[in-house]
Order: sequence, then structure tokens, then C-alpha cells
Amino acid sequence: MTALDRDAIQAIIPHRDPFLFVDEIVELEPGVRAHGRWTITGDEWFLAGHFPGNPIVPGVTMVEAMAQTAAVCALTHPDHMGKFGVFAGIDGVRFRRIVRPGDVLDMVITVDRLRGRIGRVNGEATVGGEAAVEGVLTFGLLEEPPA
Repeated sequence: MTALDRDAIQAIIPHRDPFLFVDEIVELEPGVRAHGRWTITGDEWFLAGHFPGNPIVPGVTMVEAMAQTAAVCALTHPDHMGKFGVFAGIDGVRFRRIVRPGDVLDMVITVDRLRGRIGRVNGEATVGGEAAVEGVLTFGLLEEPPA
């Protein structure tokens, strides 16, 4: 198992502020499992409008955070280093808890399939051990970013 900081994450996936939603990878088994962590500070650009005076992290943003964790897991596998991941499907997603500034979102990704150009992971994000979002993410692996 390997841990990665934000700089190491940015060396693997192309996401940058303000659209990087993983602060660290706490545990990593390339191509098998990853545990990412994102601390919601309250300074995130989307919170000013979602919702004024009552900031809530959008569900789609939490799904994106899980996808970024999944991308780190997939793209650190020797067969997929240097590739580019894109969404191919989002299935069975359920939102279980509201996430607010000050919360730490722990995202655990387990690879179900990672062969050829397609990958599928089961993801769960929790806050303090309480389920926040869960679902199955399918992605394509491209040799280079789309033009």
C-alpha cells in the first residue's frame, strides 16, 4: 500500500484546482483498491451558490471526487500508466448524507474490472464512517486526451 500527496496525485491525473477533489491518497494498491481523502474547507468555488447561507457539497461533485480517486488507482497500474480516463457510465448511485464545509470525505474505490480500454469500480464515500455516497463508476481508458 502506498500513500500519495497532492503533488503526486497531479503527476498521475490531469485535474487541477479548482477541479481537483482529492487531497491525498491514504492507501493505494494500483489497479485494485484506493482510499482517497478530501477535506471540504468551505472555500470551494461552488459552495457560494450551492446554497447561499447553507453550503452543501453537490452530489455530482462527490461522484467526481470518487472518479478522481478511481483514476489514480487505475492509472498507477503498470498496464495503464500515462493513459487518460473518461467517464463511460455512472450506475446505482445513492446519496446517503449531506456533506458540508469542515467534513472530510473518505473515498474507497475497489476495482471490479480493469482490462483493455474499460474499467469499472465500486465506490463508497463516507464522512466519519457514515455513508455519504455510493455507486458503480465505469470509465474508458484513452491513450491520449480527446482532441
